[in-house]
Amino acid sequence: MRATTLLLVFAICFGCDSSRVYEEQVDFEEKAWIVSDKPTFEFEIADRSLNYNIYYTVRNSLEFPYSRLFVNYTLNDTLQNVLAQDLASAYLFDQKTGEPQGTSSIGDLYDHRFPILINHRFEKAGRYLIKLEQFNRKDTLDGVLAVGIRVEKAQLP
Repeated sequence: MRATTLLLVFAICFGCDSSRVYEEQVDFEEKAWIVSDKPTFEFEIADRSLNYNIYYTVRNSLEFPYSRLFVNYTLNDTLQNVLAQDLASAYLFDQKTGEPQGTSSIGDLYDHRFPILINHRFEKAGRYLIKLEQFNRKDTLDGVLAVGIRVEKAQLP
């Protein structure tokens, strides 16, 4: 009983992430990112005076057939005005050695966090939408188990 209480206190104290504003991911049931899957994430910005970092997250297995992943992202306000849009690319595996990158805590699964917008300032408080689209020019990307978005308050230098 005492060990359980200590573990709970430890989880509460160190499990908090004060910079996180929003974090969500979508799991792909087929363990593949199909080109028609375009996850959209809705988050709220309460304080427009702060700068924010926005990342996309990827969970992949060793079945991912390439070293690099290409992702189109689109950031919209609730009126569907496009605020930012770009093609982002990131390496899931080392180009030379083929070794998986990212963090792994579960066998052959690897988690990554890649920047989309750093020190971004929103003009208005309110709700925003961000859509992710895979752009590897293949209908099905095997080995991509989940993608997501993380929004956090930017740390001042």
